[in-house]
Amino acid sequence: MNYQPAIDYIKSLSPEPVQIAIILGSGLGALGDKLEHAVAIPYEDIPGWANSTAPGHSGRLIIGMLGGKRVLCMQGRLHFYEGHPLSAVAFPIRVMHSLGVRTLIVTNAAGGINFDYAVGDIMLITDHINFMDSNPMIGKNDDTFGERFFDMGTAYTPALRKLGQTCAKKLNMHLHEGVYVAVTGPSYETPAEIRAFRALGADAVGMSTVPEVIAARHCGMDILGLSLITNHAAGV
Repeated sequence: MNYQPAIDYIKSLSPEPVQIAIILGSGLGALGDKLEHAVAIPYEDIPGWANSTAPGHSGRLIIGMLGGKRVLCMQGRLHFYEGHPLSAVAFPIRVMHSLGVRTLIVTNAAGGINFDYAVGDIMLITDHINFMDSNPMIGKNDDTFGERFFDMGTAYTPALRKLGQTCAKKLNMHLHEGVYVAVTGPSYETPAEIRAFRALGADAVGMSTVPEVIAARHCGMDILGLSLITNHAAGV
């Protein structure tokens, strides 16, 4: 897959280096509008970059300043259930890496499996379970990004998780920690499936995030994952 046309196009509009990227999940896109001195690039204008069709996902790449850092935001992500192959879901991650991004903050809206979670809670992702029946790294390995076989033992960087908890305490915010399970969607889960996921140790469920995290780990990125609990999962 050729990433260079996308890299060149983005650099032509925003040449300054970027080290931090944020993927904004469902309902969280408004953060992208808070970037200062921002450049907004529709996905459809970026060579090789698939367009987002999910409701509420505006499908724009926004690059600008946030909290004194130069940040790249995906205002809307790509989902497996939209018909995109997982290679297309991984495409933005590899372009980000080529632009200099080494830290990825990935967010999502999720259903709460854990009985202790309430709507509106935030869960810091400590680990995940992949129930998407696929992996974005299937196929010929691109050695320019990473090794064929790579470690997922600490996919969600411990130092960033610790930093997340420190920031939450400063804001007097309770931040859960838990395991996210990813399913293909677009249908929601059955109560029996939720019981099975709970038995496997899952605390929240959604239809995204895991393919992006796998691709980012392949590139050697540091990752912080956050789930906003927007509803109780089926049967809860």
